[in-house]
Amino acid sequence: MPIYEYECDACGEIIEKWQKMSDSPLSSCTRCGGSVHKLISRSSFHLKGSGWYVTDYAGRKGGESPKPKSEKAAKKKKDKPSSESKKSS
Repeated sequence: MPIYEYECDACGEIIEKWQKMSDSPLSSCTRCGGSVHKLISRSSFHLKGSGWYVTDYAGRKGGESPKPKSEKAAKKKKDKPSSESKKSS
């Protein structure tokens, strides 16, 4: 549910209210009973989890190639004989 902000025309009180989009807007101040109007506020945006920045951009510099996850994986690639060496044996 969105949080809506209202400002009282009489006392200047700022009221934050959790409302459904289908709820009717507030019409009176909870402090003095004066009329209120809805404010347009900044919204917030949060990326949760590993996120696109970590997986796509963080830590990459220029022309660096990605490193293998472990040294064992790198050794396995070096130790595998090529298809040509199998044929000649």
